[in-house]
Amino acid sequence: MTYENLTVAVDERIATVTVNRPDKLNALNAATIAELGVAIGDLRTRSDVAGVILTGAGRAFVAGADIGELAAQTPEAARARSLRGQGIFRLYETCPKPVIAAVNGFALGGGCELALACHVRIASDVAKFGQPEVRLGLIPGYGGSQRLPRLVGRGRALQLLLTGEIIDAAEALRIGLVNRVVAAGELAGAARAMMLLMLANGPLALAACIDVADRGLDMTLEEGLALEAERFGALAGTSDMGEGTRAFLEKRPPQFTGA
Repeated sequence: MTYENLTVAVDERIATVTVNRPDKLNALNAATIAELGVAIGDLRTRSDVAGVILTGAGRAFVAGADIGELAAQTPEAARARSLRGQGIFRLYETCPKPVIAAVNGFALGGGCELALACHVRIASDVAKFGQPEVRLGLIPGYGGSQRLPRLVGRGRALQLLLTGEIIDAAEALRIGLVNRVVAAGELAGAARAMMLLMLANGPLALAACIDVADRGLDMTLEEGLALEAERFGALAGTSDMGEGTRAFLEKRPPQFTGA
């Protein structure tokens, strides 16, 4: 498919989705949000794609929403915009294939929220993060007020949400917002290397880890443990589990098929 505001490239089962509006610092206008939804909807089901890396063109990952669009919206339109964006970001968060955000530059507002919706975040050492919506008299609309406290804790999240301050990659790493920080020139390679580590494992197990971790956040510990045991048992009946255990005992790399 041809996109106006994204590029999508697939190489060795890894899809790289690049938000490509560098002249607008990759701001998330309505058209870009819609294209992000189309892209992940397609990649979730493609047999030649096992993982997704999400990044931005130029000096920004995504530097927030399109303020011109926000300024003109009615309350009803704003609520609808929020729900649409939340639904699309949720597709990334619940994708059964690993999704890594390679944060190359500014990840502000909706851009920070998009990164939060990915399973893992790797940042360049020049990346910047923030939820500055309060400076516009707003709050995050694409899940930031919910994902940020779950990731870094209530106190740190509220500090960022209430001040609107922008933090650098080192501070993002310190508080647990990102998983790793690398030099700018090493970002693409680092994201790809981590994805290849993930894709060396059983795809059914990867999908189960994502699902159990996501659903468990809304459960009691006892409910989450029961879900884990259920999925652990189900995987024991798969060909991949048989191949994985045989390969370990035979001291060879496994050849998973996703069955």
